[in-house]
Amino acid sequence: MKKSYTLKKILPSKKVVASILDHLWCLLFPLHFEPCQDSCVDQIDFDHSKIKQTVSTALTSQIAKALESQNKADSYLIAEEIVSRYLEQLPELSELLRLDAQAASEKDPSVESIDEVILAYPGFLALMTYRLAHKLSLLGVPLIPRMMSEVAHARTGCDIHPDAKIGKSLFIDHATGVVIGQTAVVGDRVTLFQGVTLGALALQERGQSIKRHPTIEDDVIIYANATILGGDTVVGKRSIIGGSCWITFSVEPDTKVILANPRAMITQTKKAVEYIPNWDI
Repeated sequence: MKKSYTLKKILPSKKVVASILDHLWCLLFPLHFEPCQDSCVDQIDFDHSKIKQTVSTALTSQIAKALESQNKADSYLIAEEIVSRYLEQLPELSELLRLDAQAASEKDPSVESIDEVILAYPGFLALMTYRLAHKLSLLGVPLIPRMMSEVAHARTGCDIHPDAKIGKSLFIDHATGVVIGQTAVVGDRVTLFQGVTLGALALQERGQSIKRHPTIEDDVIIYANATILGGDTVVGKRSIIGGSCWITFSVEPDTKVILANPRAMITQTKKAVEYIPNWDI
């Protein structure tokens, strides 16, 4: 005899959340993302208003479902207030993202225009999604910020937790394989290349209140496939982390860390110092 199952929770829809994200991208950059891409200026004003209303209605419904799944009372009223406050922050968010696009334009010699960054760079798409999801997370929305981040993860290969704290003018080059954990802190004007992991050492520790992921201070460059782990790990300002380095220790400001060979790591300030890492976690 077949078993029957009863659904006990009404959860947000992955398909609807992905659609909301598409519309939010359009609200942030109406000349770059559909459905406004081919419109004239007058139509953009009209479409912007229409799209904003669509986002407001759909997002309110999805947030209410997310709140209901955690047994929150008055979930729809709370969701309406959250969405109103959220949409008010979009102009500020657009300006912040333009700084990210400008950083990519300045740091990557292959970039011909900021439009190219916005339209074609996976790192920018992942970062735009993170900033949208992060704002929702700060407003106390469960589930949906994480769902948004997974849309960008699937499309770009870049996994940024919405609770991470990221400063201005971040440039993520190539993006594929980049992981930024929940409690990571990234300063201003940081550059990350593909495959960089800002991860945790103790996977059994849970909760945002426990600092599990590293802090990357301003103007740091981290090259491809470097792995930096641990909540107590701090990479100081203006430091450079070479490709494929495995770091579980703090790095002083203005330090260059390079992998000399598979068993030795060199950290260089005024003079080189050999470091033999412990490869066991």
